[in-house]
Amino acid sequence: MTAPVTNLTAMFAVPFASLALEHAARLNPGLAALFAPRATDAYRDRLTPGDRLCFRGQEDLFDWPEAAELRAEMLGGLCAAVMAANTFTEAEFDAFSVQARARLIVVRPDGALPASSLPLATWCALYCVAAPAPNPARPDSASLRLYESRLGNMLLDASNWRLRPPFSPGHTLWRPAPGEMAVFPAWILHEVTLNRGESDLMLVLARARFARPGMEALPPW
Repeated sequence: MTAPVTNLTAMFAVPFASLALEHAARLNPGLAALFAPRATDAYRDRLTPGDRLCFRGQEDLFDWPEAAELRAEMLGGLCAAVMAANTFTEAEFDAFSVQARARLIVVRPDGALPASSLPLATWCALYCVAAPAPNPARPDSASLRLYESRLGNMLLDASNWRLRPPFSPGHTLWRPAPGEMAVFPAWILHEVTLNRGESDLMLVLARARFARPGMEALPPW
C-alpha cells in the first residue's frame, strides 16, 4: 500500500527571541549598584501586593536619568526582535514610535514572581542584570516560565499526548543570564519560578507597544 503524501506544517506559532545586549558587561555592575539600594519599600509598586521575597518596583524605571543607556539598549534589542518577526521594511518600521514602561524586579532566595500577563501592551522584554548560580537539584530555579495556552479546550487522548516538536504541548522555560534579554508577546501568561539559588535574581521587566504615524492616541497605561 502506498502511503499518501502528507504536507505537515505548524500553525499558530508564537514569536520568542533571546538576545544579548551589546554593552551588558559594562552596564550591569553599575546597574546592580544602582538598583540594590532602591529595592526597598519606598520604590515599591503600591498597586501590587507587598512581598519580602519578590520586590516589584514602580513602573517608571525608564524615566530615571541613570537608566537612559539601559533604556536605549533594551528598546534597540526589542525593536530588532519585533522587526525580525514582521514583514515591514526597515523604512516602514523606522516610522513607528515605541512606547514603553519598565520596572525593577528582584526575586530573592525562596521567592518567585507570580504568573501574569501584561495589559495594554503588545510586547514584553525581560532583561537580566544579575542571576544566582544554577541549582543542580532544581534546574528550573529562577527561570522564566511561559505558559502553554493551547490546552484549555483540547481533549487529550492516545493520539496527541506524545506529539513531536513543534506540535508537542508544554510550558517553555528560559533561564535568565546576566546580559541576556527575552522578548515575547505581552499576552502570554508568564512567571519567574522559585529562586532556589543563594543570591538575588535582578531583572528589568518592560512592556511596550508601537504606533504608526497617525495612531499615536493609544489607550492610557
